[in-house]
Amino acid sequence: MDKNMQEKFTQIVKFEPPLYKQRYQFVKDLVEKYKPKKVADLGCADCSLLWMLKFCSCIEVLAGLDICANKMKEKMHTLSPLPVDYLQPSERSLTVTLHHGSVAHKDPCMLGFDLVTCIELIEHLEESELKKFPEVVFGFMAPSIIVISTPNSEFNTLLPGVKLYRHPDHKFEWSQAQFQSWALETARCYDYSVEFTGVGHPPTGMEKIGFCTQIGVFLRKYPQTGESVQSERPTEAVYKTVFKAVYPSLKDEKYLQNAVIREVIFTAEIIKHRFMSKRAECSDDPERKPKSQPPVDSFSDYLGKLVIEKNMEPFVSGNEVYIPLTTIFCFPKVKRLCGTLEKLCKLIAGKVTLSSDGSAVMFNIEHENE
Repeated sequence: MDKNMQEKFTQIVKFEPPLYKQRYQFVKDLVEKYKPKKVADLGCADCSLLWMLKFCSCIEVLAGLDICANKMKEKMHTLSPLPVDYLQPSERSLTVTLHHGSVAHKDPCMLGFDLVTCIELIEHLEESELKKFPEVVFGFMAPSIIVISTPNSEFNTLLPGVKLYRHPDHKFEWSQAQFQSWALETARCYDYSVEFTGVGHPPTGMEKIGFCTQIGVFLRKYPQTGESVQSERPTEAVYKTVFKAVYPSLKDEKYLQNAVIREVIFTAEIIKHRFMSKRAECSDDPERKPKSQPPVDSFSDYLGKLVIEKNMEPFVSGNEVYIPLTTIFCFPKVKRLCGTLEKLCKLIAGKVTLSSDGSAVMFNIEHENE
């Protein structure tokens, strides 16, 4: 490359968004495409990628591994559930675990993952660790998808201040040909296919230099059999767990019950309010019939249809107003939470005031009448 041209490009290369965000977005896009349920990030460092992935609704298990426990501990609190997660539990389950250990060692806690990410990891490995890496990740862990990113050394001439490697801890940095040679041989040995791409486009006219970060996406060709997993399973764990968080989920009966109770009371209160308002209007004007009234809003319109079509109208007896559970159950969110009317009755039993036969939510309106 002409020296003057090189100096010109060195001054203008700037990535927007920053390169690390482009790498994370690449992984997120891959998750949205393949919908993995279990994802492990090897070399997770400060847990930034894990934090981004915890918001992906398809993921139910997240695991991070790093050789530096202190690096993980600095930011692992960001992976803990927030108060809002308890107030509004998700419909999916989510468990996040961080492990301290080396990618050169096998541990059974890393089996069964759908996607394994190695973002800017391999260039930090010693030669002996790099030799063991394929057998651990491709042979032992054997996920359906593996993503490996690493610096493209050919791009370094365009980066200000880079003389040999981009980071003092890097043990090597590969050219496009070196990375692709290693990736293709690894894929061949372990029955994977591999596609090459990257993030951080080179300047116009210098496309041959390639992406600043080169990426290999490996897809396993054949399903892993239970026998092969069992035969490779170590007898002892070698990683140390430094963090674990189990998020509240509606799959947990305790959180589901709380959510159902809140929704039933909320829905019943609104139905009661609409019913009592219409009843008061009819009392003030006996000639005015409820059926001729235009709906106040979509909720009233929906309630009106239920009453007409299913004969599930609320009713008053003495100082109590009764809202049939069959009416409450017909509302979409309640039905989605419970699934069946029987499940609804079971979840609110003893937690919500019901009629003597348990068929309706009961409110005392003695003070309201005053």
